[in-house]
Amino acid sequence: MKKTNFDRYLEQQLEDPAFAARFKQAGEAWDIAMQLSALRQQAGLSQKDLARKLKTSQQQISRLESPGYEGSVSMLRRVAKALHARVRVVLEADPPDKAGTLAEARVPYRVKRET
Repeated sequence: MKKTNFDRYLEQQLEDPAFAARFKQAGEAWDIAMQLSALRQQAGLSQKDLARKLKTSQQQISRLESPGYEGSVSMLRRVAKALHARVRVVLEADPPDKAGTLAEARVPYRVKRET
């Protein structure tokens, strides 16, 4: 396949380590956003429907599905860097027999107050 001007330009830019790191991070964020959006759509939910289920706002769901939103991913990257690791997030649909169940059991939350 013949290289386009953009392909040659990108190759040149990727020689810069700082640019290459940012490019990789952008790709990771894009992957996470696309996985979230695809799973939500596969479940037949709108952003508003999912927000209601999670007791949050549609805007928050929109941010999570935006490749430009870093949110907690930036903290995960910091932790991974400190541990000489990398972040990999994979969201997979449950098998049909587990659909609709929570991934984790609810944990009761109580604050013990000192008197």
